[in-house]
Amino acid sequence: METSQERDERLWRIAKARARFKSHLIIYLVINLGLWAVWFLTDSNKLHGTPWPVWTSLGWGSALAFQYFNAYHKDPYGDALKEYEKLKEQQHTRP
Repeated sequence: METSQERDERLWRIAKARARFKSHLIIYLVINLGLWAVWFLTDSNKLHGTPWPVWTSLGWGSALAFQYFNAYHKDPYGDALKEYEKLKEQQHTRP
């Protein structure tokens, strides 16, 4: 069974990952807003072609999506703990 020290360490790692994601999201939004503003203010031919900031937004955004998944939906220790508890319960129910 997991000790309280291990549980606190696991929760601390999860909390740090989520805090990092939130700060990276804010940086992403601010920088991309600036890039789109530069494009809007400097490109005189806005109706033709693909705006160049779309590539930075898509590339960085996809990396940010992976970081979100890892921070909020991936917990390898939690998955192992659930399986351990399930096996332990099965062992107790067998005669």
